[in-house]
Amino acid sequence: MLDANLKQQLSQYLGMLREPIELVASLGDDAKSAETRELLEIISDLSDKVTATFDGDDARRPSFIIRRASDATKWVRFAGLPLGHEFTSLVLALLWAGGHPPKVSDETLEQIRNLEGDFEFEMYFSLSCHNCPDVVQALTLMALYNSRVTATLIEGGTFKQEVDERGVMAVPAVFLNGQMWGSGKMSVEEILAKLDTGAEARAAAKLADKEPYEVLVIGGGPAGAASAIYTARKGFRTGIAAERLGGQVQDTMGIENFISVPYTEGPKLAGALEQHVGEYDIDSMNLLRAEKLIPAKQRGGMHEVVFANGASLKARSVILTTGARWRNLGVPGEAEYRNKGVAYCPHCDGPLFKGKRVAVIGGGNSGVEAAIDLANIVGHVTLIEFDSKLRADQVLQDKLRSMPNVDILTSAQTTEVEGDGERVNALVYKNRETGEEHKIELEGVFVQIGLVPNTEFLKDSGLEMTRFGEIVVDAHNATNLPGVFAAGDATTVPYKQIIIAMGEGSKAALSAFDYLIRNEAVEDIAQGFQEAVAAE
Repeated sequence: MLDANLKQQLSQYLGMLREPIELVASLGDDAKSAETRELLEIISDLSDKVTATFDGDDARRPSFIIRRASDATKWVRFAGLPLGHEFTSLVLALLWAGGHPPKVSDETLEQIRNLEGDFEFEMYFSLSCHNCPDVVQALTLMALYNSRVTATLIEGGTFKQEVDERGVMAVPAVFLNGQMWGSGKMSVEEILAKLDTGAEARAAAKLADKEPYEVLVIGGGPAGAASAIYTARKGFRTGIAAERLGGQVQDTMGIENFISVPYTEGPKLAGALEQHVGEYDIDSMNLLRAEKLIPAKQRGGMHEVVFANGASLKARSVILTTGARWRNLGVPGEAEYRNKGVAYCPHCDGPLFKGKRVAVIGGGNSGVEAAIDLANIVGHVTLIEFDSKLRADQVLQDKLRSMPNVDILTSAQTTEVEGDGERVNALVYKNRETGEEHKIELEGVFVQIGLVPNTEFLKDSGLEMTRFGEIVVDAHNATNLPGVFAAGDATTVPYKQIIIAMGEGSKAALSAFDYLIRNEAVEDIAQGFQEAVAAE
């Protein structure tokens, strides 16, 4: 189950336990229960601070709880084996239960402890889901620090019947007190913001006390991180405000074209970006959604950005790096059946469609890669492309065409997603050459048709944008507004790639630096004029 290397690493981690912990398992006679027993015995054998017992009475079998021996009121339960992407989550649960401090702020821990109410969470994950660990770890932390929060973390493949009965067709899926509560990747801060009704007001109050910045970066993806690091290195007072630090790269699985790094994954890269930003004197602000840009009235003046919580921040220069999001099909049935068969992450949700028939919409690299991945899991894949030919790299097309359970349709326009009210059961498309409509019976639709820039909040700012919503920038990443720069996927720069976004973010920062040193602040000019008048 665990090779020698993993056992050695686990032994080192368990050496960090400060207090004894207990593992209490509820097992059946099946193979998964036997594997669970084996895993817990390995863990208990590696540390004298871990005790494993097998007399639990939970209805879900196999399952086990992790709790501190001195406080049985705080526990987290894993149903199924937390291996694959969730092995790290298991290790962290052991460490936190054993008194090892988590890497979150004291403010976050205090917010967890002060939550009012009873919260019974059930969360479904898959072992191949790269978005699930953040949610698993967030709920684990909350359960281990507040006795009124319980968390049962369920591996969907082990409890397939339960998944089907509850209509779970996308992970991570979170139920609160028996009702569907949330889906998709969420940090502990995001979960707390949804639960704690006073969090938004407190966050707004904190922003109100902040002094103006010389550079304010809006967006926390690769472009935003590069911009903030570059301006901070120039010695400018820099702030970075993001709706989600890490940006869309958090939702990316394998990255194989980041030069000098043969392979990495989105969440890992996002964590490295956040860590690098943290090494500089940068005011990093998360969970802030920009709603309005108010440009400075004169060159050298203060720009203002208003956020959804009502607060605002000011800066002499602003760098917009808000990125983009997955484009929706915009056809009947798509919104109705989102997370009920309509999905956007093949890595996360693919295992839930094992043996079933699915469609992938989009013939670019993302679509073809998704179809290849899914073909190894599901029963059959139909790739649907609007254009007359696929647009993916030839090596990917060749791989796809070699797979026996894949059909490829070109010149096909998806017109509707159909379902029975609970889940998807068909897709309708039109042959663009003949005009004929066809229906495909299936259980899942994965949408991979490109990106939409996150720029809606800029529509009344006077900023020049294309009809697609992209921010128009010149070779120096300058916009038509003095002191406002932009970089990354939200702009007109061709080729939306992580490495390009980082370079563009760096260029925007250097351009902001050039702007600031060439344009004296309006306040400084006014002060100089007043001093001159006084001298006369």
